[in-house]
Amino acid sequence: MKRTLILAALVALAAPSGAWAHASIEHVQPEYGSRLQAAPREIVLLFDEDVKVFPNWIRVYGTNGKQYAGKSRTRSDARFVEAPVRPLRRGGYTVRWQVLSDDGHVVSGVYTFGVRQAAPSVTAAYGASGPTRTEDAVRWLYFASLALLIGSLAFRLFVLPQNVPTAVEKRFYRIAGIGAVAVIEVGIVGFLLRTEDALQLPFGRFLFADLSPMANGTRFGIAFVVMTLGYALVSGLLFLGWLTDRRWLLWTALVSSLLLASGLSLSGHSAVDPGHSWLSDLADWAHLSAAAVWIGGLVMLAACVFPLAPELRRASFLRFSRLATGLIFVVLAAGIYLAFQRLTHLSDLWTVGYGQVLLVKIGLVCLALAWGAFHHFVARPALERGMDGGVVRRLPRSLVGETSVGIAILLLAAILVNARPPSPPPAQPTRASVR
Repeated sequence: MKRTLILAALVALAAPSGAWAHASIEHVQPEYGSRLQAAPREIVLLFDEDVKVFPNWIRVYGTNGKQYAGKSRTRSDARFVEAPVRPLRRGGYTVRWQVLSDDGHVVSGVYTFGVRQAAPSVTAAYGASGPTRTEDAVRWLYFASLALLIGSLAFRLFVLPQNVPTAVEKRFYRIAGIGAVAVIEVGIVGFLLRTEDALQLPFGRFLFADLSPMANGTRFGIAFVVMTLGYALVSGLLFLGWLTDRRWLLWTALVSSLLLASGLSLSGHSAVDPGHSWLSDLADWAHLSAAAVWIGGLVMLAACVFPLAPELRRASFLRFSRLATGLIFVVLAAGIYLAFQRLTHLSDLWTVGYGQVLLVKIGLVCLALAWGAFHHFVARPALERGMDGGVVRRLPRSLVGETSVGIAILLLAAILVNARPPSPPPAQPTRASVR
Protein backbone atom coordinates (compact mmCIF):
# COMPACT_ATOMS: atom_id res chain seq x y z
CA MET A 1 0.00 0.00 0.00
CA LYS A 2 2.75 2.47 0.95
CA ARG A 3 4.73 1.66 -2.21
CA THR A 4 1.63 2.33 -4.31
CA LEU A 5 1.17 5.74 -2.69
CA ILE A 6 4.81 6.67 -3.27
CA LEU A 7 4.51 5.70 -6.95
CA ALA A 8 1.30 7.73 -7.31
CA ALA A 9 2.97 10.77 -5.73
CA LEU A 10 5.96 10.53 -8.10
CA VAL A 11 3.67 10.25 -11.14
CA ALA A 12 1.71 13.31 -10.00
CA LEU A 13 4.90 15.33 -9.59
CA ALA A 14 6.23 14.24 -12.98
CA ALA A 15 3.03 15.00 -14.91
CA PRO A 16 3.33 18.25 -16.89
CA SER A 17 0.95 21.02 -16.05
CA GLY A 18 -1.06 22.80 -18.71
CA ALA A 19 -0.12 26.31 -19.69
CA TRP A 20 -2.57 29.21 -19.79
CA ALA A 21 -2.96 30.64 -23.27
CA HIS A 22 -4.44 34.04 -22.41
CA ALA A 23 -2.48 37.30 -22.36
CA SER A 24 -0.49 38.12 -19.24
CA ILE A 25 0.35 41.61 -18.06
CA GLU A 26 4.07 42.42 -17.92
CA HIS A 27 4.27 46.05 -16.83
CA VAL A 28 2.05 48.92 -15.73
CA GLN A 29 2.60 52.65 -15.47
CA PRO A 30 2.12 53.94 -12.77
CA GLU A 31 3.50 50.84 -11.06
CA TYR A 32 1.65 48.72 -8.54
CA GLY A 33 1.42 50.45 -5.17
CA SER A 34 3.60 53.36 -6.25
CA ARG A 35 3.66 56.75 -4.55
CA LEU A 36 3.93 59.53 -7.12
CA GLN A 37 5.02 63.09 -6.48
CA ALA A 38 3.29 64.27 -9.66
CA ALA A 39 -0.07 63.10 -10.99
CA PRO A 40 0.19 60.78 -14.03
CA ARG A 41 -1.21 61.94 -17.36
CA GLU A 42 -2.04 58.44 -18.59
CA ILE A 43 -2.32 54.79 -17.60
CA VAL A 44 -0.20 52.40 -19.70
CA LEU A 45 -0.43 48.59 -19.61
CA LEU A 46 1.98 46.23 -21.41
CA PHE A 47 1.03 42.60 -22.19
CA ASP A 48 3.03 39.67 -23.54
CA GLU A 49 0.85 39.44 -26.68
CA ASP A 50 -1.48 41.61 -28.76
CA VAL A 51 -4.75 42.52 -27.06
CA LYS A 52 -7.88 44.53 -27.83
CA VAL A 53 -9.59 47.05 -25.62
CA PHE A 54 -12.93 48.88 -25.60
CA PRO A 55 -13.21 52.61 -24.81
CA ASN A 56 -14.24 52.23 -21.14
CA TRP A 57 -12.13 49.22 -20.18
CA ILE A 58 -9.54 51.19 -18.19
CA ARG A 59 -10.99 53.14 -15.29
CA VAL A 60 -9.31 55.19 -12.58
CA TYR A 61 -11.33 55.78 -9.40
CA GLY A 62 -10.70 58.14 -6.51
CA THR A 63 -11.72 57.24 -2.98
CA ASN A 64 -15.01 59.06 -3.55
CA GLY A 65 -15.83 56.88 -6.58
CA LYS A 66 -15.25 59.57 -9.19
CA GLN A 67 -13.89 58.21 -12.50
CA TYR A 68 -10.88 60.04 -13.98
CA ALA A 69 -9.85 57.97 -17.02
CA GLY A 70 -10.65 58.88 -20.63
CA LYS A 71 -11.19 56.50 -23.55
CA SER A 72 -9.00 53.40 -23.60
CA ARG A 73 -7.08 52.55 -26.78
CA THR A 74 -4.26 50.37 -28.08
CA ARG A 75 -1.06 51.73 -29.56
CA SER A 76 0.41 50.74 -32.92
CA ASP A 77 2.13 47.97 -30.98
CA ALA A 78 -1.04 46.17 -29.86
CA ARG A 79 0.67 44.84 -26.75
CA PHE A 80 0.33 48.34 -25.25
CA VAL A 81 -2.98 49.67 -23.91
CA GLU A 82 -3.39 53.20 -22.59
CA ALA A 83 -5.93 55.69 -21.33
CA PRO A 84 -5.52 59.42 -20.61
CA VAL A 85 -6.16 60.59 -17.05
CA ARG A 86 -7.71 63.88 -16.00
CA PRO A 87 -5.78 65.96 -13.41
CA LEU A 88 -5.58 64.15 -10.07
CA ARG A 89 -5.38 65.69 -6.63
CA ARG A 90 -3.49 64.27 -3.70
CA GLY A 91 -4.97 60.94 -2.63
CA GLY A 92 -5.21 57.23 -3.30
CA TYR A 93 -6.50 55.85 -6.61
CA THR A 94 -7.69 52.50 -7.94
CA VAL A 95 -7.10 51.30 -11.51
CA ARG A 96 -9.52 48.67 -12.80
CA TRP A 97 -8.77 47.31 -16.27
CA GLN A 98 -9.79 44.59 -18.69
CA VAL A 99 -8.63 43.59 -22.17
CA LEU A 100 -9.60 40.99 -24.76
CA SER A 101 -6.96 38.34 -25.35
CA ASP A 102 -6.41 36.62 -28.72
CA ASP A 103 -7.84 33.40 -27.29
CA GLY A 104 -11.15 35.18 -26.65
CA HIS A 105 -10.79 35.45 -22.86
CA VAL A 106 -11.36 38.75 -21.10
CA VAL A 107 -8.35 39.34 -18.85
CA SER A 108 -8.93 41.69 -15.91
CA GLY A 109 -7.06 43.21 -13.00
CA VAL A 110 -6.91 45.90 -10.35
CA TYR A 111 -4.13 47.82 -8.65
CA THR A 112 -3.66 51.02 -6.69
CA PHE A 113 -1.32 54.00 -6.57
CA GLY A 114 -1.08 57.21 -4.60
CA VAL A 115 -0.43 60.80 -5.52
CA ARG A 116 1.71 62.48 -2.86
CA GLN A 117 0.62 59.87 -0.34
CA ALA A 118 0.92 56.12 0.15
CA ALA A 119 -1.15 53.93 -2.14
CA PRO A 120 -4.10 52.16 -0.50
CA SER A 121 -3.88 48.39 -0.15
CA VAL A 122 -5.39 46.36 -2.97
CA THR A 123 -7.81 44.90 -0.41
CA ALA A 124 -9.00 48.48 0.20
CA ALA A 125 -9.37 49.29 -3.53
CA TYR A 126 -12.42 51.32 -4.53
CA GLY A 127 -15.39 48.96 -4.86
CA ALA A 128 -14.06 46.32 -2.47
CA SER A 129 -16.49 45.61 0.36
CA GLY A 130 -14.07 44.16 2.90
CA PRO A 131 -14.33 40.85 4.78
CA THR A 132 -17.72 39.11 4.52
CA ARG A 133 -19.46 36.50 6.65
CA THR A 134 -18.31 33.90 4.13
CA GLU A 135 -14.70 34.96 4.76
CA ASP A 136 -15.32 34.72 8.52
CA ALA A 137 -16.53 31.13 8.04
CA VAL A 138 -13.51 30.28 5.89
CA ARG A 139 -11.12 31.79 8.44
CA TRP A 140 -12.83 29.74 11.15
CA LEU A 141 -12.30 26.57 9.11
CA TYR A 142 -8.67 27.61 8.71
CA PHE A 143 -8.23 27.99 12.47
CA ALA A 144 -9.93 24.62 13.05
CA SER A 145 -7.62 23.00 10.48
CA LEU A 146 -4.59 24.48 12.23
CA ALA A 147 -5.87 23.10 15.53
CA LEU A 148 -6.17 19.61 14.03
CA LEU A 149 -2.66 19.78 12.57
CA ILE A 150 -0.72 21.53 15.35
CA GLY A 151 -2.72 20.05 18.23
CA SER A 152 -2.46 16.47 17.02
CA LEU A 153 1.30 16.79 16.44
CA ALA A 154 1.88 18.31 19.88
CA PHE A 155 -0.33 15.67 21.52
CA ARG A 156 1.54 12.84 19.80
CA LEU A 157 4.95 14.20 20.81
CA PHE A 158 4.26 15.56 24.31
CA VAL A 159 1.43 13.39 25.64
CA LEU A 160 1.44 9.94 24.02
CA PRO A 161 4.27 7.47 24.64
CA GLN A 162 6.63 6.70 21.78
CA ASN A 163 5.07 3.31 21.13
CA VAL A 164 1.27 3.28 20.83
CA PRO A 165 -1.25 0.77 19.45
CA THR A 166 -1.45 0.64 15.66
CA ALA A 167 -5.05 1.87 15.65
CA VAL A 168 -4.08 4.98 17.63
CA GLU A 169 -1.12 5.69 15.32
CA LYS A 170 -3.29 5.37 12.21
CA ARG A 171 -5.96 7.69 13.56
CA PHE A 172 -3.33 10.22 14.62
CA TYR A 173 -1.99 10.38 11.06
CA ARG A 174 -5.51 10.66 9.68
CA ILE A 175 -6.37 13.59 11.95
CA ALA A 176 -3.05 15.35 11.33
CA GLY A 177 -3.27 14.66 7.59
CA ILE A 178 -6.80 16.07 7.39
CA GLY A 179 -5.58 19.18 9.19
CA ALA A 180 -2.56 19.62 6.89
CA VAL A 181 -4.57 19.22 3.67
CA ALA A 182 -7.39 21.41 4.98
CA VAL A 183 -4.96 24.20 5.91
CA ILE A 184 -3.74 24.30 2.30
CA GLU A 185 -7.15 24.00 0.62
CA VAL A 186 -9.01 26.34 2.96
CA GLY A 187 -6.14 28.84 2.70
CA ILE A 188 -6.51 28.85 -1.08
CA VAL A 189 -10.27 29.45 -0.78
CA GLY A 190 -9.63 32.33 1.63
CA PHE A 191 -7.12 33.93 -0.71
CA LEU A 192 -9.49 33.63 -3.68
CA LEU A 193 -12.37 35.13 -1.72
CA ARG A 194 -10.28 38.12 -0.62
CA THR A 195 -8.94 38.59 -4.16
CA GLU A 196 -12.39 38.26 -5.71
CA ASP A 197 -13.62 41.02 -3.43
CA ALA A 198 -10.73 43.28 -4.48
CA LEU A 199 -11.24 42.55 -8.20
CA GLN A 200 -15.04 42.76 -8.06
CA LEU A 201 -15.44 40.32 -10.95
CA PRO A 202 -17.91 37.51 -11.72
CA PHE A 203 -16.37 34.08 -11.25
CA GLY A 204 -16.03 33.33 -14.99
CA ARG A 205 -13.81 36.36 -15.55
CA PHE A 206 -12.09 36.02 -12.19
CA LEU A 207 -10.45 32.83 -13.51
CA PHE A 208 -8.50 34.92 -16.05
CA ALA A 209 -7.64 37.83 -13.75
CA ASP A 210 -4.20 39.17 -12.88
CA LEU A 211 -3.65 38.25 -9.21
CA SER A 212 -0.08 39.52 -8.89
CA PRO A 213 -0.93 42.82 -7.08
CA MET A 214 -2.67 40.76 -4.42
CA ALA A 215 -0.15 37.91 -4.18
CA ASN A 216 3.00 40.05 -4.34
CA GLY A 217 1.91 43.47 -3.15
CA THR A 218 0.05 42.84 0.13
CA ARG A 219 1.00 41.35 3.49
CA PHE A 220 -1.96 39.01 3.16
CA GLY A 221 -0.87 37.77 -0.27
CA ILE A 222 2.78 37.26 0.67
CA ALA A 223 1.76 35.40 3.83
CA PHE A 224 -0.62 33.23 1.79
CA VAL A 225 2.11 32.20 -0.65
CA VAL A 226 4.65 31.43 2.10
CA MET A 227 2.16 29.56 4.28
CA THR A 228 0.73 27.52 1.41
CA LEU A 229 4.18 26.38 0.29
CA GLY A 230 5.23 25.83 3.89
CA TYR A 231 2.24 23.68 4.81
CA ALA A 232 2.72 21.68 1.62
CA LEU A 233 6.18 20.88 3.01
CA VAL A 234 4.62 19.99 6.37
CA SER A 235 2.25 17.60 4.56
CA GLY A 236 5.28 15.96 2.97
CA LEU A 237 6.96 15.59 6.36
CA LEU A 238 3.84 13.95 7.75
CA PHE A 239 3.71 11.58 4.81
CA LEU A 240 7.35 10.64 5.24
CA GLY A 241 6.83 10.24 9.00
CA TRP A 242 4.03 7.78 8.32
CA LEU A 243 6.16 5.84 5.83
CA THR A 244 9.36 5.69 7.86
CA ASP A 245 8.21 6.01 11.52
CA ARG A 246 10.91 8.66 12.08
CA ARG A 247 10.00 10.75 15.10
CA TRP A 248 12.26 13.66 14.13
CA LEU A 249 10.08 14.22 11.06
CA LEU A 250 7.11 14.89 13.34
CA TRP A 251 9.18 17.31 15.43
CA THR A 252 10.18 19.15 12.25
CA ALA A 253 6.55 19.26 11.11
CA LEU A 254 5.40 20.67 14.48
CA VAL A 255 8.06 23.39 14.67
CA SER A 256 7.47 24.34 11.02
CA SER A 257 3.69 24.51 11.56
CA LEU A 258 4.06 26.79 14.57
CA LEU A 259 6.47 29.10 12.76
CA LEU A 260 4.25 29.27 9.68
CA ALA A 261 1.23 30.16 11.82
CA SER A 262 2.96 33.46 12.60
CA GLY A 263 2.02 34.53 9.06
CA LEU A 264 -1.53 35.10 10.30
CA SER A 265 -0.30 37.53 12.95
CA LEU A 266 2.12 39.32 10.61
CA SER A 267 -0.51 39.83 7.90
CA GLY A 268 -3.60 40.69 9.96
CA HIS A 269 -4.91 43.91 11.48
CA SER A 270 -2.63 43.50 14.49
CA ALA A 271 0.40 44.06 12.25
CA VAL A 272 -0.80 47.30 10.65
CA ASP A 273 -3.05 49.03 13.18
CA PRO A 274 -1.71 52.05 15.08
CA GLY A 275 0.17 51.08 18.22
CA HIS A 276 1.20 47.63 17.06
CA SER A 277 4.66 46.34 17.90
CA TRP A 278 6.69 43.17 17.76
CA LEU A 279 5.31 42.37 21.20
CA SER A 280 1.70 42.54 19.99
CA ASP A 281 2.59 40.35 16.99
CA LEU A 282 4.24 37.86 19.33
CA ALA A 283 1.24 37.87 21.68
CA ASP A 284 -1.16 37.33 18.78
CA TRP A 285 0.90 34.36 17.54
CA ALA A 286 1.23 32.86 21.03
CA HIS A 287 -2.52 33.27 21.62
CA LEU A 288 -3.41 31.40 18.42
CA SER A 289 -0.73 28.72 18.78
CA ALA A 290 -1.60 27.86 22.38
CA ALA A 291 -5.31 27.71 21.53
CA ALA A 292 -4.58 25.42 18.56
CA VAL A 293 -2.53 23.00 20.69
CA TRP A 294 -5.18 22.99 23.41
CA ILE A 295 -8.20 22.42 21.13
CA GLY A 296 -6.39 19.94 18.89
CA GLY A 297 -5.29 18.00 21.98
CA LEU A 298 -8.90 17.77 23.15
CA VAL A 299 -9.83 16.35 19.75
CA MET A 300 -7.10 13.72 20.06
CA LEU A 301 -8.30 12.72 23.54
CA ALA A 302 -11.94 12.48 22.51
CA ALA A 303 -11.51 10.94 19.04
CA CYS A 304 -8.35 8.89 19.37
CA VAL A 305 -7.29 7.86 22.89
CA PHE A 306 -10.60 7.23 24.68
CA PRO A 307 -12.32 5.17 21.93
CA LEU A 308 -9.22 3.21 20.78
CA ALA A 309 -6.82 2.81 23.72
CA PRO A 310 -8.43 2.32 27.17
CA GLU A 311 -5.01 1.46 28.60
CA LEU A 312 -3.71 4.94 27.67
CA ARG A 313 -6.66 6.97 28.97
CA ARG A 314 -5.41 7.64 32.47
CA ALA A 315 -1.80 8.54 31.61
CA SER A 316 -2.78 10.58 28.53
CA PHE A 317 -5.45 12.57 30.37
CA LEU A 318 -3.11 13.38 33.27
CA ARG A 319 -0.27 14.46 30.97
CA PHE A 320 -2.55 16.57 28.81
CA SER A 321 -4.09 18.15 31.90
CA ARG A 322 -0.66 19.40 32.96
CA LEU A 323 0.08 20.65 29.43
CA ALA A 324 -3.32 22.34 29.15
CA THR A 325 -2.69 24.32 32.35
CA GLY A 326 0.28 26.05 30.73
CA LEU A 327 -1.55 26.51 27.42
CA ILE A 328 -4.54 28.17 29.07
CA PHE A 329 -2.21 30.51 30.97
CA VAL A 330 -0.65 31.60 27.64
CA VAL A 331 -4.08 32.02 26.02
CA LEU A 332 -5.31 34.18 28.89
CA ALA A 333 -2.15 36.28 29.29
CA ALA A 334 -1.85 37.01 25.56
CA GLY A 335 -5.59 37.62 25.19
CA ILE A 336 -5.73 40.10 28.09
CA TYR A 337 -2.70 41.97 26.76
CA LEU A 338 -4.21 42.22 23.25
CA ALA A 339 -7.60 43.31 24.61
CA PHE A 340 -6.04 46.18 26.57
CA GLN A 341 -4.04 47.21 23.52
CA ARG A 342 -6.92 47.13 21.01
CA LEU A 343 -9.70 48.63 23.13
CA THR A 344 -9.24 52.25 24.12
CA HIS A 345 -11.99 52.32 26.77
CA LEU A 346 -13.69 49.64 28.86
CA SER A 347 -17.03 50.80 27.45
CA ASP A 348 -15.87 49.64 23.99
CA LEU A 349 -16.74 46.11 25.14
CA TRP A 350 -20.47 46.87 24.89
CA THR A 351 -20.65 49.96 22.65
CA VAL A 352 -18.44 48.90 19.70
CA GLY A 353 -19.04 45.91 17.40
CA TYR A 354 -15.49 44.62 17.87
CA GLY A 355 -15.83 44.83 21.64
CA GLN A 356 -19.22 43.07 21.62
CA VAL A 357 -17.80 40.09 19.71
CA LEU A 358 -14.83 40.07 22.09
CA LEU A 359 -17.22 40.10 25.06
CA VAL A 360 -19.02 37.01 23.74
CA LYS A 361 -15.65 35.35 23.18
CA ILE A 362 -14.63 36.15 26.77
CA GLY A 363 -17.85 34.52 27.98
CA LEU A 364 -17.10 31.34 26.02
CA VAL A 365 -13.53 31.31 27.29
CA CYS A 366 -14.86 31.51 30.86
CA LEU A 367 -17.16 28.56 30.08
CA ALA A 368 -14.22 26.58 28.69
CA LEU A 369 -12.16 27.45 31.78
CA ALA A 370 -14.95 26.23 34.05
CA TRP A 371 -15.14 23.02 32.04
CA GLY A 372 -11.38 22.60 32.24
CA ALA A 373 -11.47 23.26 35.99
CA PHE A 374 -14.02 20.45 36.38
CA HIS A 375 -11.69 18.10 34.50
CA HIS A 376 -8.68 19.26 36.54
CA PHE A 377 -10.19 19.25 40.03
CA VAL A 378 -12.80 16.47 39.72
CA ALA A 379 -11.98 14.09 36.87
CA ARG A 380 -8.21 14.17 37.30
CA PRO A 381 -8.17 13.15 41.00
CA ALA A 382 -10.62 10.35 40.20
CA LEU A 383 -8.32 9.03 37.49
CA GLU A 384 -5.25 9.35 39.73
CA ARG A 385 -6.97 7.20 42.39
CA GLY A 386 -7.95 4.66 39.74
CA MET A 387 -11.67 5.18 40.34
CA ASP A 388 -14.18 4.16 37.68
CA GLY A 389 -17.18 6.13 38.83
CA GLY A 390 -19.80 8.04 36.89
CA VAL A 391 -17.52 11.05 36.38
CA VAL A 392 -14.89 8.95 34.63
CA ARG A 393 -17.46 7.11 32.49
CA ARG A 394 -18.94 10.43 31.32
CA LEU A 395 -15.51 11.91 30.62
CA PRO A 396 -15.51 11.21 26.82
CA ARG A 397 -18.76 13.15 26.35
CA SER A 398 -17.44 15.91 28.59
CA LEU A 399 -14.32 16.18 26.41
CA VAL A 400 -16.51 16.46 23.32
CA GLY A 401 -18.42 19.29 25.01
CA GLU A 402 -15.24 21.19 25.92
CA THR A 403 -13.96 20.70 22.36
CA SER A 404 -17.21 22.14 20.97
CA VAL A 405 -16.81 25.24 23.12
CA GLY A 406 -13.22 25.58 21.91
CA ILE A 407 -14.33 25.39 18.27
CA ALA A 408 -16.95 28.08 18.95
CA ILE A 409 -14.18 30.25 20.41
CA LEU A 410 -12.24 29.78 17.16
CA LEU A 411 -15.26 31.07 15.22
CA LEU A 412 -15.34 34.27 17.25
CA ALA A 413 -11.57 34.58 16.89
CA ALA A 414 -12.00 34.38 13.10
CA ILE A 415 -14.56 37.19 13.19
CA LEU A 416 -12.24 39.33 15.33
CA VAL A 417 -9.27 38.73 13.01
CA ASN A 418 -11.29 40.00 10.02
CA ALA A 419 -12.71 42.95 11.99
CA ARG A 420 -10.95 46.23 12.66
CA PRO A 421 -10.55 47.32 16.29
CA PRO A 422 -11.90 50.75 17.24
CA SER A 423 -9.60 53.59 16.26
CA PRO A 424 -7.93 55.50 19.10
CA PRO A 425 -9.24 59.03 19.60
CA PRO A 426 -7.25 61.73 17.80
CA ALA A 427 -4.67 63.50 19.89
CA GLN A 428 -5.85 66.87 21.15
CA PRO A 429 -3.63 69.81 20.18
CA THR A 430 -1.91 71.43 23.12
CA ARG A 431 -2.69 75.05 23.75
CA ALA A 432 0.08 77.52 24.43
CA SER A 433 -0.17 79.13 27.85
CA VAL A 434 -0.84 82.86 27.95
CA ARG A 435 1.47 84.85 30.16
